[in-house]
Formats: sequence, structure tokens, C-alpha cells
Amino acid sequence: MAEPASPSAFPPGLAGGRLALIALALALGTFMQVLDSTIANVSIPTISGNLGVSPDQGTWVITLFAMSNGVSVPLTGWLMGRYGVVKTFVASVGLFTLASFLCGIAWNLPMLLIFRVLQGAVSGPMIPGSQALLISIFPPWRRGLALAIWSMTTLVAPICGPILGGWISDNMSWPWIFFINVPVGIFCAAVCYRGLIARETSTARRRIDTVGFLLLLVWVSALQVMLDRGADEDWFSSGLIVGLSVLSAIGFCAWLIWELTEAAPIVDLSLFRSRNFAFGTLVFCLVYAVFFGGNVLQPLWLQTRLGYIATWAGLVAAPSGVVAVILTPIFARFAGNIDARITGTLALVAFGLSFLMRAGFPANPSFTILVMPMLVQGVAMSTFFVAMITIQLKDVPPAQTPSASGLSNFARITAGGFAASLTTAFWDRREALHQVRFADDQTQRLNEWSQAFLSLKHAGLSAQQSLGALTQQVVNQAYTVAALDLFRLFGILSMIMIPLIWITRRSIAGGGPVAAD
Repeated sequence: MAEPASPSAFPPGLAGGRLALIALALALGTFMQVLDSTIANVSIPTISGNLGVSPDQGTWVITLFAMSNGVSVPLTGWLMGRYGVVKTFVASVGLFTLASFLCGIAWNLPMLLIFRVLQGAVSGPMIPGSQALLISIFPPWRRGLALAIWSMTTLVAPICGPILGGWISDNMSWPWIFFINVPVGIFCAAVCYRGLIARETSTARRRIDTVGFLLLLVWVSALQVMLDRGADEDWFSSGLIVGLSVLSAIGFCAWLIWELTEAAPIVDLSLFRSRNFAFGTLVFCLVYAVFFGGNVLQPLWLQTRLGYIATWAGLVAAPSGVVAVILTPIFARFAGNIDARITGTLALVAFGLSFLMRAGFPANPSFTILVMPMLVQGVAMSTFFVAMITIQLKDVPPAQTPSASGLSNFARITAGGFAASLTTAFWDRREALHQVRFADDQTQRLNEWSQAFLSLKHAGLSAQQSLGALTQQVVNQAYTVAALDLFRLFGILSMIMIPLIWITRRSIAGGGPVAAD
């Protein structure tokens, strides 16, 4: 993977109002990209209903964005080296803004998905670009502050995403979750180009691993589409799903062989020779996949089965981000003295406890009960990213740090996209299983259901309406029990990852906050 320019490649830092304005613009660039990975989560039922598709199909809006964003990350280093960090970042922001506008005017689901893939594909350089440029505009002795600003934006955005997405869905219309990027993107691109173009990094013609990138695109895309379409196509009874599975497997094997033998691979797999990087990345991806799957499932469950409006579904999730913002600076202060395996274990225990608390939800949980696990999840978020990045980079030489960071982010983002698809598919499967069990149980309690049916008729409902209401109640209960099953599974998976952390070597952060994107 080509490496982006290091901070030392930039001129001296800025000062005064110019520094504040450009820092704000760069922070907004990060904010936009992270926001768009979460803002759609609570809007999926609204988008699905408006476009006339099922919520399962609506989740493609999330998964395809994550997939295309993940695949584009490995290109970032090459683009920055070929065209310069400033131009690459500004172009990425500009194209992201255009893609956001196109998402907002999408007239059906296929077009929205196409524009969403475009939005994810062009956003790859936004996070690493904003980080590199923020570091460059601050004087060397204040670069810790630069990273702190950058890190805080990546934590604040997930808080604002569900709340903002919910409020827009309830009070305006879903296209505005994308339209709000337009003025912010224009401001960010204009300020950064005008203020930073004179500080552009040096460029050079660099060879790009085209074959490696195309093979990566093929197997990741095939696997993501297979996971997205699997439930609709009845999985492996469908020729399409079988074909996509074979294509993904062959593509992955071909990509793996090519990257291991290529002199300048787009993804440097030699990094996995480091025990810390290998096991750190494995835990990072699996736990992030669990975290991302839970973030997709919870608002979907709240809105489609418990009757929550999008705003309140977003407010349920918000406390985790608030706790993370409060605790992250505190934990970062002690990171230089504590083994990252300890803080990583704390994060996994907190994640596991949060999900297991959700697995014990009653049939109709109150808002307070729903919020309590999110407070615990906030503790996990405040330590998880810092700990895992510290473990991963323990044995990575400084010259390979950009490649390691890019590979880690590619794996994490891709794992999140896969997890979203698998979560919704498994939720539907478990719901069908529980509905059959409930139906069997109903035959044993026929008198109770008969009385409920008569009560509904006496309340003024027709026979058909009464039967529909009872059926809907059964479906909602089945989906709720299925959601609790998934939360329990997520909790167990979080806990069993803990031993893998302790396979790695002792790791302590080298001081300064670590960005958690």
C-alpha cells in the first residue's frame, strides 16, 4: 500500500484566526464522513417505507456505503503520493458533497444504492487526509491538540448521527439526511483549498497495483452482495447466491496470492507477520463488527417492533457517545502508563456486559431500561479504539505505520459492512423460528387466544382486523425475542475475544491521544 506524506513533509504550522478556521473546516470534513456512517441507521424504516421496499432491503443503504468506503481506503496512500494530500482531500470532499446531493434526489432504491456506493467510494481519503492536514497546520509542540480535536470529532459524530437522522426523518424528509452535507462540504472544500493549496505536499508518479485493487474489488463486492441478497434469494438454494459465493472465494484466493507475490502490493499483507498486528486486527475487526451490527439492529428493532419514532430511537443510542466523549480524554491521559491489553480487556468486558444487559430486556422496556446498556457501551467505546490501535502498531516500523493504519481501517470498515448484512439476515431467520414456536404454543393455549380475539371484536374491530392484530402481536414478539438472541450472541462473542488480546505482547501507547476513527 502506498504511503501518504508524513507530517514532516508539510511547511511549519499556522497560527491565529487562519489556524482556527482551517482546523474547523478539517474537523467538519471528518465529522461529515463519520456522521454519514451512522445517520442512516435510524432512518432506514423511513427510507424503506418512502421507497416502497422492506427494511431489510433498506439496510443496503448502510452496508453498500461501508463496503465501497472500505475498498477505497487502500487507494488513499497512492492518491496522496500521486496528487498531493491537499488536492486529494479537497477532491474527496467535493465528490462526497456531490454524491450526497445525488443521494438526496434519488427517486428509487436502486438509484439511491448506486449513489450511496459512489459516496462511500469517494470518501476513502477524507479521514486520513483530515488527520494528516490537521497535524500539519499545528506547530509541532501542539500536534497533540490537533489529534485531540480530530479524535473528538470522530466520537461526537456518532452521537449526532442517530439524533440528527431521527429528527430529520420525523420532522422533515429523509433526503435531508444527505442534503445537510452540501453546505458543510462546500465550506470545507473551499476553506481547505484556499488555505492549504500553497502547502501542498510533493508528488511523484507512482505505480499502482491495479490487478490487486481489481481483485480486491471483485471479492469484497461479490461477498457483500451475497450477504445482502442472501435472505431474499433463500441463500444457497439460489443460483445467484451460489455464483456470488464461488466468485468471492476464487477472487479472494487470487487476490491473496497476487498480494503475497507482488513487489508493491496495494495491501501490505506482510504486516501480519507481527503477532500484535495479526491478533490485534482480528480482535479489532470482530468486535467492531459486533458493535456495528448492534448499532444497526437496535434502532431497526425499536422502530419496527416497539413503535419508537426515529428521534427517540436516536436518543436511546446517544448516551453511549456522551460517555465516550467524557471518558476518552481521561483514559488517554493514563494510556502512556497502562498496558493496552488491560484497557482492551476492559473495553471487551464493557461491550459484552452492554449486550448481555440488552439480552435481558423485558417485553416492553422503558426508555430508562433501554439507555442503561448504552451507558456501559460508552465506557467500552472510550477505551476500545485507543487500546486496539496501540496493540496493532506495537511492532510496526514507523515507515510502515501508514500502511498498517490503512490496512486496519480497510479490514474494520469491511467487517462492519458484512456484519450489518449478517445481522439483519440472522434476525429474520430467528424471527421465523420463534414464530413457529409461538404458533405451536398458541395451539396449546387456544382458549386464551379465543378470548383475546373476542375481546378485540367487542372493542369494535372486525373479525379480520382482530385476527390481523393478534398476528401482528405474534410477529412483533418473535422479532423481539430474535433481537434479544442476537444481543446475547454479541455479548458472548465480545467476551470470548478477550483471550486473543492476551496472546499479543505488552503494548503501551507512546503518549498523545490516538485517533479512533
